[in-house]
Amino acid sequence: MSTPIAVITGASSGIGAATARRLAAAGYRVVLTARRKDRVEALEAELTAAGHQATAYALDVTDRAAVDEFATAFRTLALLVNNAGGALGADPVATSDPADWRQMYETNVIGTLNLTQALLPALTASGDGTVVVLSSTAGHGTYENGGGYVAAKHGAHVLAETLRLEIVGTPVRVIEIAPGMVKTEEFATTRFRGDTDKAAKVYAGVAAPLTADDVAETITWAVTRPSHVNIDLLVVRPRAQASNTKVHREL
Repeated sequence: MSTPIAVITGASSGIGAATARRLAAAGYRVVLTARRKDRVEALEAELTAAGHQATAYALDVTDRAAVDEFATAFRTLALLVNNAGGALGADPVATSDPADWRQMYETNVIGTLNLTQALLPALTASGDGTVVVLSSTAGHGTYENGGGYVAAKHGAHVLAETLRLEIVGTPVRVIEIAPGMVKTEEFATTRFRGDTDKAAKVYAGVAAPLTADDVAETITWAVTRPSHVNIDLLVVRPRAQASNTKVHREL
């Protein structure tokens, strides 16, 4: 059998990069996409040096023409991991910037839609394809000062849920992974526009938030189940987090 191919979006850092490492180790040929060409090329070199199959591709998931061109490279595809996303700002609905909401929706929802639409024919042609949508616990519950991100992740959740209904009977699974508090090198810092003090407060006192590799291992486990097994939705949180608003902190 030929080596299964997995496309991972947002593979330049964090969960995306960790997922690429895990999937490569599991025997996939990984296609690493992100806007930051230098980062995915460095990861490609790392994985190749370790004996894995990896290809870097600079891609903005919100650019539909670029996504369509990218998709022409695949006749068949085993796996698409829609990981590109992120949060901007932490302001109340009354005073938040609509531009932040628009950017989060474009990346988290429209970007996922673009890749899924463009690659669904190749996933179907494989006879055993899988679409992963990386949403968030923010897609399943609200919290104050996060309305834009919550709205975007609810959109990603609904996209996954609806797609599963619409393509049932085809050889493509749709898996949603919804992480809670994950401490990565960039997520909170990006959300607070480089303010490292604000970013640190997100995790203050939490003994062990999830890591990017925790989520990557979860994704890899879900996609490597037997073909007839579909993990519709898997919510994963650190033990210290009971909900989006209930977190045990040792301060």
